[in-house]
Amino acid sequence: MTQKQILIVEDNELNRTMLSEILSDDYKVLEAENGQEALDILEQNKDDIHLILLDVMMPVMDGYTFLDKIKKDEELALIPVIVMTQGDSEADEVTALAHGATDFVPKPYRPQVILHRIASLIKLRETAAMVNQYRYDRLTGLYTIEFFYQKVRECLEANPEKEYTILCSNFENFKWYNDTFGREAGDRILVEGAEIFQNRVGEDAICCRYGADRFLCLLDKERERIGRECFIKGRQSKRSELLENMSVKLGIYEIKDRTISVEQMCDRALWVVDRVKGMYNQNIAVYDDAYREKLLRENAITDVMATALEEGQFIVYLQPKYSLNDNRMVGAEALVRWIHPEWGFMSPGEFIPLFEKNGFIPCLDQFVWETVCAKLREWKEKGYPIVPVSVNVSRADIFQSHLTDVFRGLIRKYGIDPQYLHLEITESAYTEQTDQILNTVVELRKSGFFIEMDDFGSGYSSLNMLSQMSLDILKLDMKFIQNEMTKPVEKSILNDIISMAHRLDLTVVAEGIETEEQMKRLQALGCDYAQGYFFAKPMSVTEFEGLLEVQ
Repeated sequence: MTQKQILIVEDNELNRTMLSEILSDDYKVLEAENGQEALDILEQNKDDIHLILLDVMMPVMDGYTFLDKIKKDEELALIPVIVMTQGDSEADEVTALAHGATDFVPKPYRPQVILHRIASLIKLRETAAMVNQYRYDRLTGLYTIEFFYQKVRECLEANPEKEYTILCSNFENFKWYNDTFGREAGDRILVEGAEIFQNRVGEDAICCRYGADRFLCLLDKERERIGRECFIKGRQSKRSELLENMSVKLGIYEIKDRTISVEQMCDRALWVVDRVKGMYNQNIAVYDDAYREKLLRENAITDVMATALEEGQFIVYLQPKYSLNDNRMVGAEALVRWIHPEWGFMSPGEFIPLFEKNGFIPCLDQFVWETVCAKLREWKEKGYPIVPVSVNVSRADIFQSHLTDVFRGLIRKYGIDPQYLHLEITESAYTEQTDQILNTVVELRKSGFFIEMDDFGSGYSSLNMLSQMSLDILKLDMKFIQNEMTKPVEKSILNDIISMAHRLDLTVVAEGIETEEQMKRLQALGCDYAQGYFFAKPMSVTEFEGLLEVQ
């Protein structure tokens, strides 16, 4: 093990030599002839020096002046200092202690006494440092999460009749800020946020840094309103210039059930703060029974999703696409359905967003791709007229470096033409890491796949982006179409978008067509294809094959 370092500050060379002899077997020794030289050594080695042996009477800078200077430095003040006094002068000892010395030893030196006192002080300092590290976050000075849990338990046990609330704060886009401006700038945000947090909720509140940019606080219900405002109003503080452009989200759990653990209480505040992340019109969320039921439902779904896939509970449905020119079926979109043995039919609107969030969506997508490719081969073998089938490619899929190889592998495995497997990539995905997505799409098109931009008009991309993208088909979002249908023809931009798409050699597909009026208007505007309940609902593969047989 690396030896601990002792700094001897003594102007008498003989005394320094004697002390070095006493200490050298157990410690690495550094020497200084006066206080100024000692400060210079500390400047270079302060993190490595465990204890200082200090003489009082020295030239250039005496021991008392040296003590006064290191007391002003937060880090140096933590290093224990043993003052070496001449004889047993009580006055010298009192003066040394008043200036910040930790202990003292008289001259002449007694080796065993010095060694024992040094060992004891170093151990005491290390123990205190460990306790301090356990209790306090080094950056913000707030409690650590472990000590926070302990303090909250003690507070709740001591005040069984008092009502308390746990508040969780979370900086919006802090990771982006940290990556853009650097960790040092991010740390300044956290330090300032912690100061505002602690000051606004009051001295009686118990606060901690949960991790990264999250803070937790236990406060009595009477101060909850102030707690809610601690960050929202924090930008009015004179010390909050850094927070001027930072949005802060708050999650609140009002403690009503004391039978659950403190950790679970905090989890509930953390859960609800996640619900308002990315929501520009809402900064505060309060945990209630509705949240609890939703979380329990999500946990139940997450627990069984892998088993459901293994057991074949997920089924691929197909929704036909029709030509608006001659009403002929020209393709289909693959949609996944989940039929649970106990819960019955599961709404895709419930499990798809959850799978996107928890990372399971690539597994489900792979299942759909495999199923569709197998069906395309089966239709080919049965002599059915083959129509292209569109499959969804999620954000999580598109960022995988081997995505092109996956699709090429499926085409080879099932012996089908890639032109019959259309890949739908949602419009919003093109706004994230654009270069990577565009490069992937170019490679897929080179391999013969048709690329569809799904949900166009849902509000993410600009029209200018279309000219930069490598696409084959533009798929208009259902809500966008429905909204445009409520406008007079002269005020709708549908005609402009369809015309622009055609100028870019893109085929246009309209989603969600439900009425004959919608269909006729799209026909008049020159839209190529459409799908929706007006033509056909999503159906089983068997039902779809019935349509193929009469093609």
